[in-house]
Amino acid sequence: MRKLLLLSLVFITGAIFIGRLFYLQVYQDESDSLESDNAIRKVYQYPKRGYIYDRSGTLLVANQPTYDVVVVPREVEKLDTVLFCSLLDIDKSQFLKSYNRAKRYSPRLPSVFLSHLSKEDYAFLSEKLRKFKGFYVQKRAVRDYQTEIGANVLGYIAEVNPDNISTDGYYKLGDLIGKQGVEKSYEKDLRGIKGVKYIQKDIYNRDIGSYKNGQFDTLPLPGKNITLTIDATLQEYGEKLMQNKMGGIVAIEPSSGELLTIVSAPSYNPSLLVGRERSKNYTKLYRDSIHRPLFDKALIRMHVPGSPFKTLVALAALQENVISKQETIFCSEKYVYGKNRRVMKCHCGGGYRNLFSSISNSCNSYFAMAFRKTIDKYDNASVGMDVWSDHIKSFGLGNFLGNDLSVGKKGNIPDGAYYDAWYPDFRWGATTVLSNAIGQGEILVTPIQLANMTAAIANKGFYLTPHIIKSIEGESINEKFTEKKETTIHPSYFEPVIEGMHKVYTNGTASFLKVPGIDICGKTGTAENFTKIDGVKTQLTDHSIFVAFAPKEDPKIAIAVLVENGYYGARWAGRIASLMIEKYLKGEVSLKYMERLVLNKSLEEEYLKPYSGKPFKINK
Repeated sequence: MRKLLLLSLVFITGAIFIGRLFYLQVYQDESDSLESDNAIRKVYQYPKRGYIYDRSGTLLVANQPTYDVVVVPREVEKLDTVLFCSLLDIDKSQFLKSYNRAKRYSPRLPSVFLSHLSKEDYAFLSEKLRKFKGFYVQKRAVRDYQTEIGANVLGYIAEVNPDNISTDGYYKLGDLIGKQGVEKSYEKDLRGIKGVKYIQKDIYNRDIGSYKNGQFDTLPLPGKNITLTIDATLQEYGEKLMQNKMGGIVAIEPSSGELLTIVSAPSYNPSLLVGRERSKNYTKLYRDSIHRPLFDKALIRMHVPGSPFKTLVALAALQENVISKQETIFCSEKYVYGKNRRVMKCHCGGGYRNLFSSISNSCNSYFAMAFRKTIDKYDNASVGMDVWSDHIKSFGLGNFLGNDLSVGKKGNIPDGAYYDAWYPDFRWGATTVLSNAIGQGEILVTPIQLANMTAAIANKGFYLTPHIIKSIEGESINEKFTEKKETTIHPSYFEPVIEGMHKVYTNGTASFLKVPGIDICGKTGTAENFTKIDGVKTQLTDHSIFVAFAPKEDPKIAIAVLVENGYYGARWAGRIASLMIEKYLKGEVSLKYMERLVLNKSLEEEYLKPYSGKPFKINK
């Protein structure tokens, strides 16, 4: 029995060794060794990158052919660098930089030496490059933008960096990858899969044909086409209205969470980041520290929300049963509070105010009262603040929204722990943090969060995660984009707030912004704007903020507009919101005077003030 067992072990061990040897000789040598065989040249065939369409099927991004000069450093022989550089229109320092980079990457593997040759350059160089051993020309596709809009939405592609290569084995030096926008978010869908051809070389290092008749070659698989939720016509109109202004516009379809437009101003033509001039153009955009065109102001520009936030203060107070829609207070155009008799000014016009008129005329006194009652309902201010904070966060504020965009900011909604840490030796209360009541203080939001908040109000208590993907060729979109997210506010409490927002347009702070034939619900906002000049905190012109949705019944669009240094809410942000709503719902604009006013207004002087060297202060 022992002899049989020993004999079995010998046979099993032998079989394992024989099998492994067979694999190494037959399979390993025939496939894996191709990577290290100096007699075989590996040529990648790049797939067609997926096309990008807007929600109505308009083609936004296609492809165009380009050519790269590829180098295998080990194969390079002594060459006339002056002649070589003149052919490629580069200088010697650029030659050495590209060559050394390729050599560090791998002496024996091909990598891109110079990218984005035009068809004309290719025709001129294809024959002459044969004289320079180790250099080849390879064809691939780069983006061909069919539009001049939506640079922040579409993004761009550029060469991979070392981190991209180390984290994803798909990429090699010189490959292209989505760097921003949907190009980045949906890179794996858009990029496709590279094909490979193995070329046999002779003892003189000349190509002699396909290795093994192409037995190991693979064909490239094209990327998937994607359709965005963006309305290209609305996007173009929004960018037009924001010319010579800085800020952002975000519009959402409330019933679906689909993003209709994401405008970041100022923007740039996406075609600037294609071709041999890409690097130079990118550097110019990056170094523009005043306008910051590469900074997506609709998604990552954090600011205090101002008066639009009062709608949530009201909803939290209604949910906590500390106010009612009938309750009235008297406003003396100031709210006095605290032991030191501090004053919060109010510009609503004064008089008796209920919930409706407080929203429509933006009464600070009313919302200071509502906030105090919400916090003071609980014996401990920290607990009360936690309850209030949870209500606010249920609208998507203070958190990443979980969308499919390439960038974003969390913002800030303070809770009890936040102020416990801020005031460790002080018994703080509602009056200590009363600025929260009017959307100031420590609250920070982004335009997309404001738009999502507005969509949740339009839906009377729920929202769907904002998203930019409408469909992917051959696939369904992520289920999380179709799941409702409920707020902590009961649906019945939204009616009075919505009515108050409607009165903003009928007889309130935006009454001069009415759009014929459309019932709009909105809220104006003015956010204080400070910066440091020579170390001195200096107040600049306020930001103009506006949120709205329409129609009042069965809303089709919810929008948030931020115009930096744009004065009060209705002045510029409100006008832009009304024009955008009419454009989307009607397809055309009847408010021609308002349109001309916005189009002809430049705020460039406002943005240059901090750089004039003369600190100034806006008198209120």
